[in-house]
Amino acid sequence: MLDIAQFASADAHDLDQPQERPAVADSDAGLLDAYSHAVTSVADKVGPAVVRVETRVAGNRGGLGSGVIISPDGLVLTNCHVAAGARELRLIDAEGHAMEARLLGEDADTDLALLHASAPRDLPAAALGDSKRLRRGQLVVAIGNPLGFESTVTAGVISALGRSIRARTGRLIEDVIQTDAALNPGNSGGPLVSSRGEVIGINTAIIPGAQGICFAVASNTAQFVLSELIRHGRVRRAYIGVTGQTVAVTRRVARAAGIDNAFGAMVTAAEPNGPAAAAGLMSYDIIVRLDGETVTGVDDLIRLLNGERISRRVAVEALRRGRLDTYELVPRERRNGAKAG
Repeated sequence: MLDIAQFASADAHDLDQPQERPAVADSDAGLLDAYSHAVTSVADKVGPAVVRVETRVAGNRGGLGSGVIISPDGLVLTNCHVAAGARELRLIDAEGHAMEARLLGEDADTDLALLHASAPRDLPAAALGDSKRLRRGQLVVAIGNPLGFESTVTAGVISALGRSIRARTGRLIEDVIQTDAALNPGNSGGPLVSSRGEVIGINTAIIPGAQGICFAVASNTAQFVLSELIRHGRVRRAYIGVTGQTVAVTRRVARAAGIDNAFGAMVTAAEPNGPAAAAGLMSYDIIVRLDGETVTGVDDLIRLLNGERISRRVAVEALRRGRLDTYELVPRERRNGAKAG
C-alpha cells in the first residue's frame, strides 16, 4: 500500500523527472488504431453503396429506411417493411444524388425486398458475403440512415448466431444474426458488414427498450431470396392446406408409436379439397414427420414446406388417437397471404 507521508516527502527533483510511459499504453494505442482502421476501411468501401429509401404514396413522402446496392446496374436490397409494397420509391445515395426506383419483389416471411434503381451510370455496389463463416465475437459494422441522419456508421460484434425472430406474417425468420452494433429506426434495410467489407446481413429489427440487442437477416438467406425474386418475382413455398398449432406429445403415446417427439403440429383445420384433406388428414391429427424429418411444431412444418417440395409427392406421418399413420400428398405452391402450411 502506498504511504501518503512518503509520497509527500519525495524529492521535488524526482517528481520533475520525465516519467517513462508504460509499454501497455503503446499496445492499447496500437489496438485502437487497428480497430479504427478496420471500421473506417469498411465505411469507405461499403458506405457509397448505402442509400436512403423513401417510399412515395400518392406523390407524398411515406416511410424512410435504408438499403444497399448489390450490383452496378442498380439492384438494391432492403426490408419488406421499408418498401411496404410501395410502387413509387426514391433512393438518395451518399453523395446526395436522388434516383427513382421500382419494387421488383418482396418476401414478407423474411422481411426482405428487392428494388431496381433507374440510374444512368454504374453504381457503387457492395458484395454479399457468406454468413455461414461468421463467428461470435467477430467485428461488424452497421451503416444506414437512423432517424434521418445520413450515412451513420456504428460498430459492434456478433453477439449470437442462428437466432429466430417472428416476421410480421407470423412465420419465423431463421438463421438471424444478433449484434450489439447500435441500430435505430431508419437503419432498417441497411447492411451489416464484416471487417472484410462484405455484407453479411440486412439490418431488420431491434427490441424496444433493450440495449445492444439488434438483429439482421443473414446474407445467405438474402442470397436465396434474391435468386427467387429474380427468377420468379416471388419466393416459392409449398402449401398443404392446413392450419395448426404446436402441441405436446405424451411420453406414453410417443413410446407406443415408436417416435422421439415431445411435440408435434396438430391440425386445427384442413382446407376442403386441399392436398392434406385429399390425402385423408383431419382435424386433431398430430403431424410428427414430413419426408422422414422430425416435426416438433408448426414452425418446423412451415420450414420444411419449401419450394423444393412443390408438386412433389411427400410422406406425412401423423398421430391419430395415438396411432401413427402415413399419408402421401402433393403440396401446391402457397398463395400470397396464406398463413397456413
